[in-house]
Amino acid sequence: MPSVPNSGDEGAPSPPEARRVVVAHRLPLRADPNPDAPHGFDFSLDPHALPLQVSHGLPRPVVFVGVLPSVVTESVPASDELAADLLERFSCYPVFLPAKLHADFYDGFCKHYLWPMLHDLLPLAPSYGSGAGLPFNGGLYRAFLTVNTHFAERVFDLLNPDEDLVFINDYHLWALPTFLRHKSPRAHIGFFLHSPFPTSELFRAIPVREDLLRAFLNADLVGFHTFDYARHFLSSCSRVLGLSNRSRRGYIGIEYCGRTVVVKILSVGIDMGQLRAVLPLPETVAKAKEITETYRGRRLMLGVDDMDLFKGIGLKLLAMEKLLESRMDLRGHVVLVQINNPARSLGRDVDEVRAEVLAIRDRINFRFGWAGYEPVVVIDGAMPMHEKVAFYTSADICIVNAVRDGLNRIPYFYTVCRQEGPDPNASAGKPRQSAIIVSEFVGCSPSLSGAIRVNPWNVDDVAEAMNAALKMSDNEQQLRQEKHYRYVSTHDVVYWAHSFDQDLQKACKDNSSLVTLNFGFGMGFRVIALGPSFKKLSPELINPAYRQTGNRLILLDYDGTVMPQGLINKAPTDELIRTMNALCSDPANTVFIVSGRGKDELAEWFAPCQRLGISAEHGYFTRWNRDSPWESCKLVTNFNWKNIAVPVMKHYSDATDGSSIEVKETSLVWHYDEADPDFGSCQAKELQDHLLNVLANEPVSVKSGHQIVEVNPQGVGKGVAVRNLISTLGNRGNLPDFILCVGDDRSDEDMFEATTTPMGNPSFSETAQIFSCTVGNKPSLAKYYLDDPTMF
Repeated sequence: MPSVPNSGDEGAPSPPEARRVVVAHRLPLRADPNPDAPHGFDFSLDPHALPLQVSHGLPRPVVFVGVLPSVVTESVPASDELAADLLERFSCYPVFLPAKLHADFYDGFCKHYLWPMLHDLLPLAPSYGSGAGLPFNGGLYRAFLTVNTHFAERVFDLLNPDEDLVFINDYHLWALPTFLRHKSPRAHIGFFLHSPFPTSELFRAIPVREDLLRAFLNADLVGFHTFDYARHFLSSCSRVLGLSNRSRRGYIGIEYCGRTVVVKILSVGIDMGQLRAVLPLPETVAKAKEITETYRGRRLMLGVDDMDLFKGIGLKLLAMEKLLESRMDLRGHVVLVQINNPARSLGRDVDEVRAEVLAIRDRINFRFGWAGYEPVVVIDGAMPMHEKVAFYTSADICIVNAVRDGLNRIPYFYTVCRQEGPDPNASAGKPRQSAIIVSEFVGCSPSLSGAIRVNPWNVDDVAEAMNAALKMSDNEQQLRQEKHYRYVSTHDVVYWAHSFDQDLQKACKDNSSLVTLNFGFGMGFRVIALGPSFKKLSPELINPAYRQTGNRLILLDYDGTVMPQGLINKAPTDELIRTMNALCSDPANTVFIVSGRGKDELAEWFAPCQRLGISAEHGYFTRWNRDSPWESCKLVTNFNWKNIAVPVMKHYSDATDGSSIEVKETSLVWHYDEADPDFGSCQAKELQDHLLNVLANEPVSVKSGHQIVEVNPQGVGKGVAVRNLISTLGNRGNLPDFILCVGDDRSDEDMFEATTTPMGNPSFSETAQIFSCTVGNKPSLAKYYLDDPTMF
């Protein structure tokens, strides 16, 4: 396995250090052609690469995994020698991919399917638009998965799963957590999505939506730039996978297969050290003076964007046109400089955006310009960092008008440059000023509370924002600049990386001690975290104990245990009736259905089972066989509280489409399994709080369960019912020496707790064989599990 060199005495053994493995699509390397260099290139670390900037906030050592710059992959064959050299010199471990595979992965699936989907662009037809949003293609998706498996293999070459922390960056490696988790169930995995996460309505249009969600959930920590993006992810988990989330001590967690996946929200900052190194350079100062002279006497507005479909460059120029139409006095006094960074991928969509931008520019300059004055200046192509910094420093207003964007740090760069950069017009000690116009659909927008937020689709709104920024007083500009600078300077990329690292350590602090069960194949793979003694209940395990005992108690939940959830017809099948009669035919067996359902319904369903006992309504009513009378616990004889609870439940039922009320003799249940998942769970919480308030002085308990809110008499529950059954059998001289207790939901956990055998408990035989078993619900107080009701 390759190793990263450690400083210290050569040859001296040293314990392995916990490393941070930063994984991104591309390595943070620059490659300059040099025929005399060992591999034909002079390699160096790229200070502008986000993975390298992130590493400045991480404990050492840090290792990078990714593909090489395209100029290298096109001319240098894959070799272990090159990989070892880059690992030794730069801690960069390359992933070698065939050119066709990489093209299908990056230009095919990532940039022309997944990236548009994340930015809310649905491919409505095979020939939709300009090809920016292609329809789902199974071949390209397989290429995407293949590349992610290659990344997983390279990461695993380096990984010490019990110590190292893996930082995965962005949507190109969306599937990587699944493949890493498959290779190492206890790996410490963090994933940060630098792109937006679409609304659940759009995300659910992806054919492989379950696979992609489960990939995120195979990480320990998932990060997003804004709460909006996180909210869309949580909603998708709820609607697609039926998973709920909860907030605790400032963190959002999703309970998934016995693990808690933590969701983090924090926008990535800038590399202050790198920027401060460029600001005082002579070429930066000279360029800033040149820009100041070029636009002297005019207000300079600046836009810096990648050339793509979602940056709203055309809309920005249309707003400039609208501004000059409505404010004749600004003609000749304001200039918009638009710097277009090179496109990250090629395609007709990029060409069309560029053509549109240039056409609008030419029209504006023809209508409102003259010799010596161009209202719109478009600068296309790569620009040296010092020149871009000079423009940031010199601009009066910065405009970010993207219609959808995740990682956009342009306003942060602008803020620091305005504060610390050279300003030929500023007198010594004069406070710095700035004005920022930012789209509300950009990831950095929530953190810029002093910016003018706009809807980029509303050209009039953006034009008015430009006008407001131009008219803003010096004092107001100073106050906004100070506010932004305080945030940006204290929430830089080092702060972000350190925060993510700390939260990842907390999220996976128990990973090394986890007992796990592997489940599923391919992208459906997941690990189930189990208790140290949690086992699958098999015939080989239970049959010997069954044969060796003579007083057996078998306790079975109904819904989700002996009958699957989600059936239209809830009544037992003929096969289930035969199974119950077969169990009851053995005189050594006492068999009970323990359910929350009403006694009359259960009695009708199981009428063919003469010897079957039933404990209904969570144990309030019990009968030992078909011919015996119903016994009640008689804890409550007054049910007047129903007169209070029913109107409240009816109010919520009327307001929540798909919900219903079930009235039982002793309890009330509000069901919302057919309601909208998000709205239903929200209403359930409101209903529970409402009922707790109005029933505070009544002898009842209000509980939430799986898509229900239930009101029961106090002291009634399956745990109490099971203890009473065991106690009654003991009083009859038939103390059970074998107990099988099977259930599937939260109410059954009380049964599992009741069937434990604490030391000195007289209700249990000292030699009793006890099998508490949960169906599908993991983790659990039960000691055994079955995957689904069919296995029962």
